[in-house]
Amino acid sequence: MIEYVVEHNPDDRTLKKASQILRNGGLICFPTETNWVVVADPFNKEGVEKLYRFRHVENTKHFTILCDSFQKAQEVSFIDDSSFRLLKKMIPGSYTFIFEAKKQITKYLKASKTDKEVGIRFPPKILCLKLLEVHGEVVISTHLTREMLELEDDGIPLYSALIEDHFGNQIDLIIDPGEYDFIGNHTTIIDFTSGAPEIIREGAGKIVF
Repeated sequence: MIEYVVEHNPDDRTLKKASQILRNGGLICFPTETNWVVVADPFNKEGVEKLYRFRHVENTKHFTILCDSFQKAQEVSFIDDSSFRLLKKMIPGSYTFIFEAKKQITKYLKASKTDKEVGIRFPPKILCLKLLEVHGEVVISTHLTREMLELEDDGIPLYSALIEDHFGNQIDLIIDPGEYDFIGNHTTIIDFTSGAPEIIREGAGKIVF
C-alpha cells in the first residue's frame, strides 16, 4: 500500500497509520535524504524478526536506529558530554554515530547485546522526523539497495511503485512524498565507542572536527 504525502507537511492520519503498523509488528518504507529505508519497531519482536527476514540476514547484523531527539538517543545509548557537544554541530544530518548500547535496546537486538554497540541516526528530512514524533519511539532501519530490487541499470531511479511491485507482500506501508533528491548513497559513520570520534566511513555528512 502506498500513501502519498507532502514532504514538508505530511498528513497526520498517514503518520498515525504508519505508527500503528509499527506497533503491530509491521514494516513501513519511506525515503530519507540518502536512500529509501525500511523500518520496524525495535521493541516489537515480530517486527524485528520481519526486518531480518526482509534483508535475508542473521540477527547478528546491526540495523541503524533513527531518533528525533537526544533524549530518545540517550535512552538506548551512552552519550557523554564531549560527544554531545560534537553531535550538536552535526545533527540533524547525514551521519550514523556508533555508541555503547544500553540495556533498553540490547535486550531486543541480539547484535547490540553481543558487542554492546548501537548505530544512531538523526535524519534531517521532515517526513522522517514527523513520523518519529508521532510514533513516540525510536525505530530500526535498513536501506534498500538496487541489488535488492534487481536493478542493473544505474539510470533507473528507485520509486514507490517499483518498491511496492517488488516488496508489496513484505512491506505494509510505503510513504511517498513525491519528488525528492538524494544527496548521496551513504551516511558518514563516526565511531564514539573508544572515547574519541573515529571516522569509519566518509559519506554524505561533512566532517566538522
